[in-house]
Amino acid sequence: MLFSVETVNQTLMDILPYSSDNIYMLEALKEARKAFDKDEIPIGAVVVCNNSIVARAHNQTELLTDFTAHAEMLALTSASNYLGNKYLDKCTLYVTLEPCLMCAGAMFWTQLGRMVYGCNDPKRGYKSIAPNALHPKTEITGSILAGEASELLKKYFKKKR
Repeated sequence: MLFSVETVNQTLMDILPYSSDNIYMLEALKEARKAFDKDEIPIGAVVVCNNSIVARAHNQTELLTDFTAHAEMLALTSASNYLGNKYLDKCTLYVTLEPCLMCAGAMFWTQLGRMVYGCNDPKRGYKSIAPNALHPKTEITGSILAGEASELLKKYFKKKR
């Protein structure tokens, strides 16, 4: 018997309710690998609303020659367009690296419900620059599959040197 991807995903969600963060972060990591394959800094993001991915993106700053084309910015814009709403208060953003201040500001304006990130970014992450940059109601969870996200970034920068 064959099962659809949706059926398998829902079954996983039913069996492993406490690992949904890991499941969605794996999807963000798939996006990060796409960026890696395109010689972009490997950061990926997905936006989840009502247990469904409504947007996915990866860094495209080189391709678009646009310093704002971060995975988070592209995913937030795509989710807003898909949902027809500038507010994402019922959504969760999964991103492989702690967002920069620009992306945190965008999350603030969308009133993002929750943000889950992989590895920390002590040099350029929003927490080291402006720890209160996110909307006060945004829930934050960090260090989900941080090792995998960090390894991909290290591999990318090692290749660049």
